[in-house]
Amino acid sequence: MTHPASDRPALTDRDALLRQRDRARRGGLVDLFHQIAADEIEDRLAEVNRSFTAPALVTGFPEIWGPRFPQARVVADAPMLDLQPEAHDLVIHAMSLHWSDDPVGQIVQCRRALREDGLFLGVCFGNQTLAELRAALGQAEAEIRGGLSPRILPMGEIRDLGGLLHRAGLALPVADLLHQRASYRDLLHLGRDLRGMGEGNAMAARLRRPTARGVMARAAQILALHHPDRDDPSRVAVTFDLVFLTGWAPSDSQPKPLRPGSARTPLADALNDIRKKQQ
Repeated sequence: MTHPASDRPALTDRDALLRQRDRARRGGLVDLFHQIAADEIEDRLAEVNRSFTAPALVTGFPEIWGPRFPQARVVADAPMLDLQPEAHDLVIHAMSLHWSDDPVGQIVQCRRALREDGLFLGVCFGNQTLAELRAALGQAEAEIRGGLSPRILPMGEIRDLGGLLHRAGLALPVADLLHQRASYRDLLHLGRDLRGMGEGNAMAARLRRPTARGVMARAAQILALHHPDRDDPSRVAVTFDLVFLTGWAPSDSQPKPLRPGSARTPLADALNDIRKKQQ
């Protein structure tokens, strides 16, 4: 996760990512996790006791997310977001942050587009996504080729992703996790699904030649051996973690933490009162 102004190389090959998404569209998008994420976003909005009249939606898959939020202004997940300052009371960043070289910059841009007390909601894949595949490919490549190459995007820990909300200047930040397990016939079936999701390897440092068949065959063996589906051991199971990020544009109307030392009741007295009630 690098900043554009950094001297470090970019994590994502943006052109390759867009090509992969286009191929996925032509082949019929696999949208299961997008739909799960959208359901969760809708549930979170239903719990907020207010109506949003000027929402914006940042996504690389408008054909999936647009119909779920038809009132929203749809914006591509480009490095520079097409958002106007203080134009929206809700910004949803949908399933794209894990590909951003500058995720905090993306959230900062969303924060600037929010009106006072506006809501930011983000969702992306988290750190344990495809951990089983990462381990199988790494072991297979180390055994056969004696080294490792970038194959699966490094994704953020929930704590780190939650910290981005504070860094971006959002108030009342919350990060939570939805852990999903998905079952596939084998490694090839999983690979086809990832391509159908537009989530293949688009890292800038990836190998630019096909993976040796021996590496893929050995990875398939390792995946089947160490990660069988509990309900059907003839299949394999892998993890997909969805991280949800929530924060508000600061407002004087929002709850504020007490200043240190401003509590009127000493902690010891409060604990004694609790003990007496329990007796």
